[in-house]
Amino acid sequence: MTTRTFDLPDLGEGLTEAEVVRWLVAVGDTVALDQPVAEVETAKSLVEVPSPFAGTVTALHGEEGEVMAVGRPLISVGTVEEGAGAPATAASAATAASAATADAAGERYREEERAGSGNVLIGYGTPESGRTGRRRRPRPGVVAPPVSATASEPAAPIAPPPVRRVPLVTSPLVRQLAREAGLRVADIRGSGPGGLVTRRDVRSAIEAAGAPTAPAPSAPIAVPPQAAPAAVDPVAPGAVDTRTGLAESRRVPMGAFRTAVATSLSRSRSEIPEATVWVDVDATELVRLRASDPQGPGLLAYVARFVLAGLRAYPELNGLVDTERGELVQYDGVNLGLAVQTDRGLVAPAVMGAHRLTTAELDTEIKGLTSRAREGKATPAQLTGGTFTLNNYGALRVDGSAAIINHPQVAILGLGRIIDRPWVVEGELTVRKVTQLSFAFDHRVCDGGVAAGFMRVVADAMENPARAIARL
Repeated sequence: MTTRTFDLPDLGEGLTEAEVVRWLVAVGDTVALDQPVAEVETAKSLVEVPSPFAGTVTALHGEEGEVMAVGRPLISVGTVEEGAGAPATAASAATAASAATADAAGERYREEERAGSGNVLIGYGTPESGRTGRRRRPRPGVVAPPVSATASEPAAPIAPPPVRRVPLVTSPLVRQLAREAGLRVADIRGSGPGGLVTRRDVRSAIEAAGAPTAPAPSAPIAVPPQAAPAAVDPVAPGAVDTRTGLAESRRVPMGAFRTAVATSLSRSRSEIPEATVWVDVDATELVRLRASDPQGPGLLAYVARFVLAGLRAYPELNGLVDTERGELVQYDGVNLGLAVQTDRGLVAPAVMGAHRLTTAELDTEIKGLTSRAREGKATPAQLTGGTFTLNNYGALRVDGSAAIINHPQVAILGLGRIIDRPWVVEGELTVRKVTQLSFAFDHRVCDGGVAAGFMRVVADAMENPARAIARL
């Protein structure tokens, strides 16, 4: 038996660690290629991690509840052959051939990791592999001792029967990306070493098939979220802050999510010369349209439809700044990010290919996506694939916000609460349903005229939705 160890992969969310929530296998279990073996949790979502090896589980390298660093050993799997002294058969030869293929796959996975996570998930740096040794909260669990790699005596050489070729793709997330797009990795030509299938290859195949694909990843950093529950470290009695002279009552660890948010916020503020514009909008007719069909699309779906119209008129706002090449990039399509408040903090999953959807389809996708995000079930592609963000902070009962752009995107639109306000209509003072739009944009991609033009497309459509929908 040869033991192969699978390291915790980069989960595609820009984080460097994850917590083992639940083991889906135990030592001694037989696992198949791509079978989920563990459920892990980052600050943003719950993810099932599949195994790149087929065989028997020999060791679990972490307890449930333990926070593990990316690159740390996660699970060891032994490839099983016929017992010593048993006659060699065609079946045993096939098993050995399959095991050899799986072993090679594991080596290629580590080759991907060593080469840098661009091969695994585009847009993230190579993770460090050191152990953190931290525990987020105690949970019962059992850790089997690590098993050293050993090799048994080879079986007597015989001609094996034809064995199904295992595709040369070893990153579980590359397989997941292909699976979500309805593609078979065996049908994708790999551009990596020895024909290795990388995420770039899958993305190219998705584009060739006309399926929605995710652009360079971004981190959800809109309105600063409320802190997710965290363990509180007790403060030593008598600890006094030297600056204020006040005693410290407690200290709360930032955790992975707050650290990631802080990094993204700082990067956005330091790299993007942003500007913000506001406009008050009379949404009375939009509210009436929604009330006229209680079973129809919600208000946010209509606003999303108008945002897509604005991005079609001003496509420079749906892109990014490639600082390395000194180019402004525009996307052929929109993955519309939506800021969603969850128990883990604020995330911005995207409706992939939103430009292809009707208003009713947008409504269905928005409701489903926000529900999955709150349950921690949004996919890494959804969490990192947005090209433009819509932030409905009105749901938090506030009117306005100078939101921070969701790097590497170049703009974010905020929608405040809709409330009754005095408004002048045809010279008469009356009460109308009024909201405020705030729009932050990257001044490198456009000037105020473009930002104002985009805002008027959205605002005018909200004020006269019947006319706007007739023209869409």
